Amino acid sequence: MLLFIPVGIVAGILSTVTGLASLASYPALLYWGALNPISANITNTSALLFNVVSSGISSKRELDGHWKELFKVMTIIFFGGIVGVILLTFLPSKDFEYAVPVFIAAAGIGILLPSKDTTKAPTAKVVEEPTIGSKKMLVDFGMIVLFFAIGIYGSYFGAAAGVILLAVLSRTSKDPFPVYNAIRNVAMGSANVIGTILYSFKYGQHGSTHIYWALAIPLGIGFLIGGYVGPKMVRVLPVKLIKIVTGILALYLAYTQFVSAYGIHLFYFF
Repeated sequence: MLLFIPVGIVAGILSTVTGLASLASYPALLYWGALNPISANITNTSALLFNVVSSGISSKRELDGHWKELFKVMTIIFFGGIVGVILLTFLPSKDFEYAVPVFIAAAGIGILLPSKDTTKAPTAKVVEEPTIGSKKMLVDFGMIVLFFAIGIYGSYFGAAAGVILLAVLSRTSKDPFPVYNAIRNVAMGSANVIGTILYSFKYGQHGSTHIYWALAIPLGIGFLIGGYVGPKMVRVLPVKLIKIVTGILALYLAYTQFVSAYGIHLFYFF
């Protein structure tokens, strides 16, 4: 049990810097905790609540002036999280495992692809204002759909949900990386909250599936520490380096989940 405190510290730092807490915590729950995949997922989801609290406290500087945006993202993810919980608890567990590598790989590629430079001042074109307004409505609707889908995924699986949201924000946000990274850290907590509440009552058809609090609590203590340290590291680390490391780690995690789900080894040295 005590091993899960240092695991949580590493996972908490990974979560707040890259969005990949599950690269450390999920395998530890599977192998050291000897949990089945769904129990490992929901135990990890519950422990992540500690990470949300500490990263939010540590990121006050970045979140200042962005509370409205944070609340909007959190609300959409929360309702998506309700749908995700229903899917996880009523769909066969094998379906759950098959879908995971695709989402993680897509996020890793999205992080690695160069994002649009938002530092240049936009050129004003008064004539195109109606078109721009229409496009903005479509973009806003698309963002709602994306955040809702991320909420579904966040409570359906959880692993690398943070990096998926990070990939979306890196393509759409006009704020610097530390700001939208802080929004991502806290916003994902809304999916974790709804998942933890419902899983606490052993909601669903999987009888052997529930939160293992004996592992979630020490893991959460580690998350509390790592979640506080991570945002401070983001302030000093080069953004390009963080994105490259995040993308590579996401692709590695996607590969390991692909091997686990499909039993196909593409590279035998992993």
